[in-house]
Amino acid sequence: MPKRYAVVEPRKYVWVSLKTDSASTAKMKGDAVWDKMIAAWEAKLAGADGDAEQLFAAARDLAEAKGFRYLRADKVAQLPLNEIRDRLSAVTRVGDKPNSIDMREAAALLGGAKEPSLIISRCLDLYWTLAKDRALGKSPDQIRRWENPRKKAIQNLIQVIGDKPIDQITGDDMLDFRNWWVERLEMEGLTPNSANKDLTHLGDVLKTVNKMKRLGLVLPLNDLSLKDIEAKRRPPFSREWITDRLLASGALNGLNPEARTILLAMINTGCRPSELAALSGNTIHLACDVPYISIEPEGRQMKSAYARRTIPLLGISLDAIRAYPEGFPRYRGSSAGLSATVNKYLRENGLMETPDHVLYSLRHSFEDRMLAAGIDDRIRRDLFGHRLTREKYGDGATLKQKQTMLQAAAL
Repeated sequence: MPKRYAVVEPRKYVWVSLKTDSASTAKMKGDAVWDKMIAAWEAKLAGADGDAEQLFAAARDLAEAKGFRYLRADKVAQLPLNEIRDRLSAVTRVGDKPNSIDMREAAALLGGAKEPSLIISRCLDLYWTLAKDRALGKSPDQIRRWENPRKKAIQNLIQVIGDKPIDQITGDDMLDFRNWWVERLEMEGLTPNSANKDLTHLGDVLKTVNKMKRLGLVLPLNDLSLKDIEAKRRPPFSREWITDRLLASGALNGLNPEARTILLAMINTGCRPSELAALSGNTIHLACDVPYISIEPEGRQMKSAYARRTIPLLGISLDAIRAYPEGFPRYRGSSAGLSATVNKYLRENGLMETPDHVLYSLRHSFEDRMLAAGIDDRIRRDLFGHRLTREKYGDGATLKQKQTMLQAAAL
């Protein structure tokens, strides 16, 4: 009877038939089978400990070592019956009991390994490895210019929606991010191209990770680009809408206290949300004859030299800020999420006058009320931090004079 050759897995004493009578063929096949066994052992060892990503990667490697591609359980269930049988047959039996199997192998071959949730910041870390081919041949300066806009786009998104798992990013999250950019266009005089580049780089990072890590997610990244028309001025809230809806009893109770106070402070100051978020005990002045805030370059860069100014506090804005004499620590370090938070709350509670209104519309409303009160262009520009279109003479109005003039515009 001819010899039949086999490879033995020493730790489990499992015979693997090579189905050949030839010693040379057996040696060649045996080496390949042995390599697969070694790969499987290494994958199991890698999956014995580690974080969620390492465990999942080990399960994928173990499936490959056994000659299969890792598939989720729902995908395995859709395979032809003979392929499912092959996977089941490849799972090693352990012990004497008929139903005892190697659970790591079962998870790897039948799709039971738990897929890790990747937070947004982790996606950026992975991206540099997954997209390293795109950096080939680039000079250090070209690599820097390739990396920086992607870092900025991811940082912007995290500031607005938080560093959440990418499988939890919703369509509303991306609309909040888009609206945050629309407001920036207006506040900083940017073009839609700035926002669209950010959206493109953001999509590049998240889509690359989704594809290369085989996550199979449907990311809400389509139809977000901005058109030139969206850079137009946002409509102001009417005086009636502010008094009857925004200031109605309990209307803003569901908004976190700091965001609510900043909204109320905007009504009679016309400040940018980021300017109010940056206020501190040094720039809020309540213990004086004319309570006021001063917009200064305290720990941040000013939008322009004209943005530095003093604004008296009146009415609902004064009452609100009295509760926060030291400013707003929640938003001082990063005001990016402020507008998104307020806009989302106002939309969900029917407090937007039209679909085109946003938090920044309160700034335009303040200007309209000053115009209706007959306040001089020089004073309006000083209060808004805008450049005067003619030669500027003198120091302008005093705080007391500003307070007197704003009485008619304040709510």
